[in-house]
Amino acid sequence: MLRGLRIDHPNQVWSTDITYVRLEHGWAYLIAIMDWYSRYVIDWQLSDNLEIDFCLETLNRALNKNRPEIFNSDQDARFTSPQFTNLLEEKEIRISMDSRSRYLDNIFNERLWRTVKYENIYLKHYQNISEAREGLTKYFDFFNTKRFHSSLNDLTPAQIYFESQSRVAQPILIPQQLYLLNQISVS
Repeated sequence: MLRGLRIDHPNQVWSTDITYVRLEHGWAYLIAIMDWYSRYVIDWQLSDNLEIDFCLETLNRALNKNRPEIFNSDQDARFTSPQFTNLLEEKEIRISMDSRSRYLDNIFNERLWRTVKYENIYLKHYQNISEAREGLTKYFDFFNTKRFHSSLNDLTPAQIYFESQSRVAQPILIPQQLYLLNQISVS
């Protein structure tokens, strides 16, 4: 569904993923929902378990803020569950699932996880989930409103997300298009 799609405005494609956050004694699980056009993190949440509830809560909060045309995820059991997909279908949101074991299909979330981990999680060594939640709240505010992105012409995700909704936006290339551009050789 996304191959060859021109991403040219906010809320066209959102994606989600879950990553693990190492704590002093155990793990927490971090979900984020991101707008592809702007890289704006619409919503996120930490949980001490991988039950579906925290995914549904995060999705509901995000959908209370706005609604994408397409929602992309990997084939994680939580994202393929009837509870999750029915919620999207009730809102008439098209569902796009990445191919199995193809993390590059969800490159925007994978890049987000790398950034969050190297700029925050690995540096902070959170002791517990409450400390991680407090630190990540500050970090995601920084990420959305203060961290400039070279792929966004050195603007922040919030600048692109909110300003682009009131004007004509410029297209971005999705990973497959970037890959093809990089494969073209000029002799």
